[in-house]
Amino acid sequence: MVVNYQENGWQIISQRAHGLLAGQICFHWKKDLCPDRWVETIIATTEHDDAFNEFYNDDILLNENGGPLNFKMRRFEKDKCEELMQLALSKSRYIALLTSRHIQFLYKATNDKKALLFCKELEKADKKWLKEAGISAEEISKAYSILQWCDAFSLLICQQLIQPENRKIEISSGNGDQHYQLHSADNKKLIVEPWPFENDHFEIRYESKLVPQLKFKDVREFRNKLKEAPVTQHTYMVAKQENAES
Repeated sequence: MVVNYQENGWQIISQRAHGLLAGQICFHWKKDLCPDRWVETIIATTEHDDAFNEFYNDDILLNENGGPLNFKMRRFEKDKCEELMQLALSKSRYIALLTSRHIQFLYKATNDKKALLFCKELEKADKKWLKEAGISAEEISKAYSILQWCDAFSLLICQQLIQPENRKIEISSGNGDQHYQLHSADNKKLIVEPWPFENDHFEIRYESKLVPQLKFKDVREFRNKLKEAPVTQHTYMVAKQENAES
């Protein structure tokens, strides 16, 4: 989960809500840049974190001080990665390949031996899945670059990293070597340069929950408070530079 500290408590965005936002962003990609299996690419982008469900089966939710644990503080969890891969494989080999690429992207640079071993096993399985999917490694790389870019964009929004005073921040290189920058004309309008989307502007939205209690005795208490917490709807307009003033 994404955890932001605010004056009135913890703002919590679930991993799945972040994934849904990434999927919305992916949906608007330029048609002539989309891979052939576009629906599956959107699904993989939306569900790339689906093994993490704070409301149901995730018990690593609190830090040593009893506060909610931000996703960046979590280490490699083999059981979650295996669950994520099984969820993907039950849909299609294409989605499994994109999910595999994402896990490798997250953990190949780590010093965790278990994570590195898991990534090697995925690399080996990828060769089999590529044949079964009837697709090339280059095609998967192209599709994954879009997934990773949309994931990065979603995380910038959910972590409240959009810079004030119209200052620019890099999103990700995305598809190829092109670098994309994000800045905000106001609190509700986001501008991306260069423009990678089909339409000149579109809306995106996500939900967060506000938990006023700062410390919890255990995961059960936190989960109950999180379920009961009020929901806030967040809406942004993503716009091309020349449409920012319209």
